[in-house]
Amino acid sequence: MAKLCEGRVALVTGAGRGIGRQYALMLAAHGARVVVNDLGGSLDGSGTDSSPALQVVKAIRDAGGMAIDDANDVSSWSGSKAMIDTAINEFGRLDVLVNNAGILRDRMLVNMEEAEWDDVMKVHLKGTFAPTHHAAAYWRDRHRQAGAPTSGRVINTSSVSGVYGNIGQCNYGAAKAGIAMFTVIASRELARYGVTVNAIAPIAHTRLTENLREYTEEEKLRRDPRWIAPVVTWLASTESSSVTGRVIEAGNGIVAIAEGWHRGPTTEQVADPVAMGPLLLDMIARARKNAGIDGADLD
Repeated sequence: MAKLCEGRVALVTGAGRGIGRQYALMLAAHGARVVVNDLGGSLDGSGTDSSPALQVVKAIRDAGGMAIDDANDVSSWSGSKAMIDTAINEFGRLDVLVNNAGILRDRMLVNMEEAEWDDVMKVHLKGTFAPTHHAAAYWRDRHRQAGAPTSGRVINTSSVSGVYGNIGQCNYGAAKAGIAMFTVIASRELARYGVTVNAIAPIAHTRLTENLREYTEEEKLRRDPRWIAPVVTWLASTESSSVTGRVIEAGNGIVAIAEGWHRGPTTEQVADPVAMGPLLLDMIARARKNAGIDGADLD
């Protein structure tokens, strides 16, 4: 088997369980040295447990790979810097950052508490921004020193809830939509350093999703996190240098490119709101409808 990531160093956040675990295992199988970051918290982010990350590290080492664990908090500015430094100090460099850590605090909008909004934003949005900031600063400095592209890779985690919308997840969906646009903008800013930035919108059966509804055994198989890992592993490789600023939907039997906002029907601006109404109604009637959670146009 050809090894796509031979000699590369990857940091995967939230890598102790579920999707992140599969990422770490496949990256290691393809030759990457892996920093397995995970606080080991519960679904809502409370508590800590080092054993999930340590188990992944053991699995990688038992298979002949190289890995270390890291328990820094992705939403901490200093903690994010520390995890980047851990990769560099332990393995001599950093090539790949996979921002995967996340929590759920699902609630209908009218019942949502302030903390349930704030905590999700902190882990998902700041927990993507902070590690990426420190990694990007490292790649910028490396680019200045070498005068050549760094082949750095950032792979973020959006969601079909953030791309298409899902009832009961206005906090989670808003954070994941923010990550999708963060990905687009960061890809444009970091291109000068030879860094690509992409995002995955995974559809997987994990502990975060298993309580949302009942799943058949066939659905569980189609939504196994292992189906998403090949996309991330390829994006982490040097072969993906031409792909950046993309959100890629993966899992449940498909891989798809999510197409972002595009300008639809247009008219010239007018000063009179009475005249504006019919123009808006006409444009809305001609515009493509928003997508549902399955990516298809809503009826």
